[in-house]
Amino acid sequence: MGSGETLRHSLENAQGRERMDCYVLGFQDIDQRQVALVGGKGAHLGELSRIEGLRVPAGFCVTTNAFQRIMTEVPSIDDRLDRLSRLKLDDREAIRALSAEIRRTIEAIAIPDDLVAAIARSLARLGEQAAYAVRSSATAEDLPMASFAGQQDTDLNVVGPAAILQSVSRCWASLFTERAVTYRLRNGFDHQKVHMAVVVQRMVFPQAAGILFTADPVTGNRKVASVEASFGLGEALVSGLVNADVYKVRDGAVVARTIATKQVAIHTSPTGGTQKQAIEPQRQKQPVLTDAQVVRLSQLGQQIEAHFGCPQDIEWCLVDDDFQIVQSRPITTLFPIPTTDDGENRVYISVGHQQMMTDPMKPLGLSFWQMTTPRPMAEAGGRLFVDVTQALGSPASRAGLLGMLGKSDPLIGDALQTILDRGDFIPSLPVEGSGGAPVGGAPAPIETDPAIVAELIGRNQNSIAALKRDIQAMSGSALLDFIRADIQELKRILFDPQSHQAIMAGMEATWWLNEQLQAWLGEKNAADTLAQSVPHNITSEMGLALLDVADVIRSHLDVVAFLQHIEDEDFLDELTKLAGGQEARDVIGAYLDKYGMRCVGEIDITRPRWSERPTTLVPLILGNIKNFEPGAGDRRFEQGRQEAWKKEQELLERLRALPDGERKAEETKRMIDRVRTFIGYREYPKYGMVSRYFVYKQALLEEADRLVQAHVLREKEDTFYLRFEELHDVVHTNLVDDQLIRQRKDAFRSYQALTPPRVFTSDGEVIAGAYRRDDLPAGTLVGLPVSAGTIEGRARVILDMAEADLEPGDILVTAYTDPSWTPLFVAIKGLVTEVGGLMTHGAVIAREYGLPAVVGVEHATRLIRDGQQIRVHGTDGYVEILP
Repeated sequence: MGSGETLRHSLENAQGRERMDCYVLGFQDIDQRQVALVGGKGAHLGELSRIEGLRVPAGFCVTTNAFQRIMTEVPSIDDRLDRLSRLKLDDREAIRALSAEIRRTIEAIAIPDDLVAAIARSLARLGEQAAYAVRSSATAEDLPMASFAGQQDTDLNVVGPAAILQSVSRCWASLFTERAVTYRLRNGFDHQKVHMAVVVQRMVFPQAAGILFTADPVTGNRKVASVEASFGLGEALVSGLVNADVYKVRDGAVVARTIATKQVAIHTSPTGGTQKQAIEPQRQKQPVLTDAQVVRLSQLGQQIEAHFGCPQDIEWCLVDDDFQIVQSRPITTLFPIPTTDDGENRVYISVGHQQMMTDPMKPLGLSFWQMTTPRPMAEAGGRLFVDVTQALGSPASRAGLLGMLGKSDPLIGDALQTILDRGDFIPSLPVEGSGGAPVGGAPAPIETDPAIVAELIGRNQNSIAALKRDIQAMSGSALLDFIRADIQELKRILFDPQSHQAIMAGMEATWWLNEQLQAWLGEKNAADTLAQSVPHNITSEMGLALLDVADVIRSHLDVVAFLQHIEDEDFLDELTKLAGGQEARDVIGAYLDKYGMRCVGEIDITRPRWSERPTTLVPLILGNIKNFEPGAGDRRFEQGRQEAWKKEQELLERLRALPDGERKAEETKRMIDRVRTFIGYREYPKYGMVSRYFVYKQALLEEADRLVQAHVLREKEDTFYLRFEELHDVVHTNLVDDQLIRQRKDAFRSYQALTPPRVFTSDGEVIAGAYRRDDLPAGTLVGLPVSAGTIEGRARVILDMAEADLEPGDILVTAYTDPSWTPLFVAIKGLVTEVGGLMTHGAVIAREYGLPAVVGVEHATRLIRDGQQIRVHGTDGYVEILP
């Protein structure tokens, strides 16, 4: 079809599009189900108008039917929108130019006579010469998953039909402002599917205006309302022209207030539009609202929130001591609260911060993790959380929980202590009957015997081999039953008491060495060097093994050249056509056989594995060829082993020179042996679990393929949006709820924009912990020291491993690292992460490779710019940004 014909064809075939009354609807004829017709803002205003006792200025909506009719007149609109959708977020100049071109074209189109007549009739009913606010109302605006607030245009104090028509055209065009286009690109909205309605609403002329959040937008607390207020129109506040008064309301009372100095206000202009006016000096520090007015406003907010069913961001005006509501939208930045049915106070800690994966998980991934874990987990925002309320309330377990978390992630430990210090949120359970061993209590002792680790690994490997053999014969419901049963075998291996003993033995010996050697010798974090190049660390071996892969490939120049330009995941089959290609294919294949089940976010079974996307490894292989000489893997391991041995000899010699030195040296030697025997094994249980998950996934995708062939599912990946038991039902019945899958896909997209808290409560309040250190130089970024040493270098801020372009000597700065990031560690000299703890992946591998590392540095990827020179103090736990 030619220019505009696609839109024109749909217009002509849509029933009722030629009726003038479909172009304009009064608020009284609108409800929240009509987003497609009047946009998010219009639908909310119509719904607000229906709430008894609420005052909403009268108005009407110019519907999306009118917008679509105008768009059919835009030359080559389909082609332009298609070009717009293909632009990259960082191509700002192209976005700016093309969006401006579309806006100019829309504003130049004459509004058809019948549409002009429909708008004129609505104006005549409300007052043709009255003043109006003309606001955009896009169909992807003011929605629960994305507010789009401020992305399109608003004109205030518009008087007269001609001016209103001009403002309507501007609002249509504002769907293509640079900000709006960029926001849609970032949030995955299709330009072709987003339409624009326009709200035309009677102006009010308030003494004061502002915003009411029915939940605290900063802390997330659903029991605290926040009111922002300024004199005059609310545009002064929204545009950032003034600092607003801020009031906090809880349980029907103002509990906090901040009265700002307000130097200017925005008022309507006699000639139309608005103007700034200076506020008299004596009024500048006066409160905008009385406490009684703030409480009355918060009560209106509770009424509105109850009607819509979720916390609201409400725009209000105060006219003659009467509040009028001019908009309400969902607060989209709040992290959801786990659902409970008892109304009790609860405290949750993030599983993702412990597992180094704070991204949302799809429903199938969530259900597999919940089936695997030994205790129930709460779910919110696509993430999992542990309810620690009872452990905090019980004197028998509180100290153990705080001690364990204080060591592994001080920010979590401090946040929990903050809650306890309040004294009124968690009831303290009686000592009698609180029962149970302290959380993280010491397991039974275990001998320092390397054979124990070898046996544990062997049992795990044998079990996975049996799984691979037995699952091949399974399909249909029997496959799901088999997987459900096999998860019990997975849990038996994961939570084997002897396996737990081995892990704890390595961790406790590490803690002992750090504490005792600092006390005896003043040596900080001595265990970091002693833990280099330990045996049986499957994750660090994985990083070194990719150096060996590079060694095989580097001499085959045709293969190297080919790998620099591959795009398709079937490139391994193409390799055999090249000289040396078969050898390259074999070595990459062998690597994938052992490590191909790994990927970023690997605890989510739905994430694509290296074996499914082997192109992920190619830049890493090429980087190893470029940056390292042959044999680097073996040399790296041997160098670490030698450094650990030298450190051991040095420490023992210094200890023997102390009073009672022989005893201290003997104890230290025992603990060093214990660390080197057991600390590497800590990475293996997760490797075994992920290996098992991949076997399950491969079998489930074969079953999903059958469902696609039977036209039950549209695509195989739809299974990822079903929980395990739901998938079992679909396999059994060959019936699926397509709407449920669509809803879950939308929800998952919205969860991706959220940042999960480390700690939060059942009130929704995010509790931020702090390191509480005053021994650091000014201006430094504080974190947790996890791998000793100090290093300077170029910061490489990398959020996606696939985009890593590292040079020797670079310092990796990222949000978090899970085992899939390990191959990058061989090319760096230091590590800084936003998330992490003493025994999480990045810390363990940094120590193994001898990399100075600081983790838990909040907002590191924003505070440190890519390419800056930084100094990482891995021993003392802070980062300096160098001039």
